[in-house]
Parts: sequence; C-alpha cells; structure tokens
Amino acid sequence: MTNSLWTWDDLVAASGAQLDGSAGDEVTGISIDSRTLKPGDLFVALKDVRDGHEFVPAAFSAGAAGALVSFGYERRPGDGPLLLVADTLEGLRRIAEAARARTSARVVAVTGSVGKTGTKEALRACLSRLGRTHAAEKSYNNHWGVPLTLARMPANVEFAVLEIGMNHRGEIAPLARLVRPHVAIITTIEPVHLGYLGSLEAIAEEKSDVFLGLEPGGTAIIRRDSPQFPIMEAAAKRQSARVLTFGRSAEASIRAVQIEPGEAGSLVTIDVLGRRLSYRLGTPGAHIAENSLAVAAALVALGVDLDRALPALADVAPPSGRGARTVLKVTGGDLLLIDESYNANPASMRAAIETLGTVPRSAYPRRIAVLGDMLELGPRARELHMDLKDAIDGAGIDLVFACGPNMEQLFTRLEPQRRAAWAPSSDGLLEELVKAVRPGDAVMVKGSLGSRMAPLVEALKSRFSS
Repeated sequence: MTNSLWTWDDLVAASGAQLDGSAGDEVTGISIDSRTLKPGDLFVALKDVRDGHEFVPAAFSAGAAGALVSFGYERRPGDGPLLLVADTLEGLRRIAEAARARTSARVVAVTGSVGKTGTKEALRACLSRLGRTHAAEKSYNNHWGVPLTLARMPANVEFAVLEIGMNHRGEIAPLARLVRPHVAIITTIEPVHLGYLGSLEAIAEEKSDVFLGLEPGGTAIIRRDSPQFPIMEAAAKRQSARVLTFGRSAEASIRAVQIEPGEAGSLVTIDVLGRRLSYRLGTPGAHIAENSLAVAAALVALGVDLDRALPALADVAPPSGRGARTVLKVTGGDLLLIDESYNANPASMRAAIETLGTVPRSAYPRRIAVLGDMLELGPRARELHMDLKDAIDGAGIDLVFACGPNMEQLFTRLEPQRRAAWAPSSDGLLEELVKAVRPGDAVMVKGSLGSRMAPLVEALKSRFSS
C-alpha cells in the first residue's frame, strides 16, 4: 500500500506484542479514539479517563486494521487482529521509540509555559515549504500525546515538530528522551502550574529538562529576556548544547528590531546573527510576534533557508480556542468574536486582553472581555487574578463579564461602569452576554479549560450567524 505507516512485522517487533489473529492489510494510521478512527488505523486501547478496551468492537466496526490491547482483553465477535501487551501505553511508547529510530528527520521539540502550540504550528508551516513535515495534532504534548505523535510519524519525513508539556515535576525528561530532538525550544517561563511546582525557578528547571533529550551537537533555544534565563542557559550548557537566544534584548542571537502590530497580524523585522530581515504574521498579538523569533531561531539551528521558510508565517491563522476570529451577524450590523477559550494562565490572559485592545475602534467601537478562572495557580491565585486590572485598563476594555471565584476578585476591583456581570460558572453568564452584545462589539472569551468557556463561544455562534 502506498500510504502504509507500519507493516505488521514491524509493529510486532516494535511493540514487543504477541499477535493474536491473522494480520491483514498494512497499518495506515494509529488512533486512540474509536469515534475519529479511520479505516486502516491501529486502535490503541489506552486506560485513561475511560478504559479504551471498552471501545475495541467499535474500532473494528469503524474499519480498524487491528488493535493494541492488554493481555487480559477477551476477544469478541467481529474483532480483527490483536496485538497483546502487558501495558498498552508502554506498547505505544515502544512503537514511538521505533518510529524515532527509523527516521532521519531533523526533529524540533517545543516546550514552555505559553505558546507551545502556536510555535509548533508556525514551525510546521515554515518547514512544510522546505520538505515533508510531521507535527503533533492539536496540543498532543503529554504522556500519551507525545508517543502517539511519534508513532504516527512516517519513516520518510524530513522534519518533525513535537510539543512537550507538563503539569508536575519530572514529566518532561522522559518525553524529551523519547523525542531526541536536534533542536529544543523553551518559549517562555510564566506562573503556569504554579500550584504544583511552587516557583518560577522550579518551572524553569522542569522546562529545562527538555535539553536532557537533545541529540549530540543539538541546539537549545531560550528567551534571552526571561528572568530565569541563567537557569535555562546553565541546563543547556550541561548538555554541551549550542545556545541560541531570542527576544527584544540587545544580547539576543535573534533580536526583534521592530514589531508593527496590525488588526490581522504584524510586520516583524529581526536581526539574525547580524543579518536583518522582515516577515509578516497572519495572527495578531505582540506575544505571537515574539514567539516567531523562536521559530526563526529554530530555522537557523536547522540550517534551512529563512527566505523560503518565514513567508509561510503570513498564512498561519489562529486556531479554534487560541485566538480564532469570527464575524457574527447581529441585528443592525456585525460583532467580532475572538475565541481564546482553550486555556488560560496569567501570561496568556494578559496577552489576549492586550490583543483585544488592538482591535480598531473605527471598526468595533466597544471592547468586551468575557473571563473565566485561571486554574492551578496555588496560593497566589487571587493575587494573579486581581493583577489583571492593569491589563484591562491598558487595553481600554469597556465591559467585563466574569465567572468563577477567583475572577470575582478581579471583577470587584473594576469600576462599576465596566462590570457587566459575574456568575459562579460560565453557564450563568450566557443570557446576560447574549442580551448585552450589539453591533460594533469586539468580544473576547478566555479562561482555563476547567472554567468551560468554550460553550459560551459556541452559544454565541449558534445565536448569531457567521
């Protein structure tokens, strides 16, 4: 088959599994979700929120080529070939290890408190102009997302971009060693998962563990402006890595000379090791522009043609939940909906508020922020929410809708004319928000995933046609 990803012999050898049944067609993909599985995929029955073994029959009904299951699984009518292992996550990890070993691709790993997915997508776009490129779907950056991304990687790709995340200490190192990147990026260090790690210094140390996986002669890419820069630089040097830095600092290897913001993106001029060049971004926001410097640094580290690659950034639009913009029709005109609902932390919340403040009042005279709690911030949670007031002031936000106990602290600090509504949870805001919006509004919705802000976005889209 021309689109074969794995032969059965290679899968058995990689996973260390016992084959139960007769192998059929070669495997064309790998899936952990029977609802999105495509014919020809190998279904991996992970035990996570639900036990994937419950969905093996559904996977075969959807056309699975086979299933990776634990030894205790009992074959059912309609099941095809089974790969039997002691632990399915470990089986997937072993397939990932084999996928990494068989490729000659140049591999980039992206971690950091904020901006991982956007930076990964920007690199995917740039490198795709230069050769066959494989990258993680969505934000597949955890203990199963990283192995799944590697296991799905075709042998003949020329570039691969993987995202590595964490919630607790000790999670990045094993994933970095599995990825074995030639280039490793830390986008930034911010108070994300502060409740679990306790300090920005501890976060920097954990993020720096990405360098433990670097291939010999690899490159570490670090934000020069970060107060935690010395921690990250020392970690990179312990691995004998080449260090490239990025940022606004005059000492940065890849330095922002000028960032000209616009409604639909930015024009960025940078100095790359003494060479000056410019490119356009298709996503607005100063934080996006600064992360693009890390993209340029990675391209330098890979030794590719920046003049061919960087123009791709003009075509990278913000994905759903991460700044995607939709114009909705309301009675008498349009409103602009900015969907930032995927997740939130103090840095990304400030960036989203600041970006809302750049929407031209000539097009959308009123700026509305709909904010949900930022989670996993530990003892500083109330303080970090209240501290957002200066960002709201600076962005000229006209109205604030808020939900959650921590956002209530911010809400009560605002001037009365700015307080639109507060509710304990996001569903309590819906009717007030729908009644309040009018033509000429720019509405930005953001909060942590657990704050459930995405339903507000979908409700607005369903009430008002795009």
